[in-house]
Amino acid sequence: MIANTRLKAQLMSASEMDRTLVRLAHEILEKSQDLGRLAFVGIRRRGVPLAQRLAQKIQALENRAIPVGILDINLYRDDLSTVGAQPVVNATEIPFPVTGKDIILMDDVLYTGRTIRAALDALFDHGRPARVQLLALIDRGWRELPIEARYVGRMVQTAENEIIEVKFQEVDGTEKVLLVEKI
Repeated sequence: MIANTRLKAQLMSASEMDRTLVRLAHEILEKSQDLGRLAFVGIRRRGVPLAQRLAQKIQALENRAIPVGILDINLYRDDLSTVGAQPVVNATEIPFPVTGKDIILMDDVLYTGRTIRAALDALFDHGRPARVQLLALIDRGWRELPIEARYVGRMVQTAENEIIEVKFQEVDGTEKVLLVEKI
């Protein structure tokens, strides 16, 4: 957990997370006209395992590989001056042409919308997709920008002093979604 927080509730277990991803994979398949144009881009850090897992689930369901890219948005953030003197920049890895693709941008938690705005700026530096949609595992509200996810794992009403922590095995060594409170 983040320092100076206390656990309020576990919102999802590992099995609940997996069932949610199965549902999201089916929803993507239902709403996608051309799987040949579909590509996933995960926002670094926890959007990446989300994109990779959804691609694996679609591969298992449809026997079709969906390309997955990794987007680092650190230099595109509008709060760059508050992040630190030297923001840590990780590589963006998009091993396919973005232009003309139907991109589903993925992140673990949708909150103010500022991360997504930065991600759109970063994505468009790589080309002009035909369409960009957003998938969030958790939508916690409190938007500051007019951004909405087309695919949502779960809506969670939160207070301003609450934080949603998504834990993925690949990043955190554990698998769950927690609601914590700042103290």
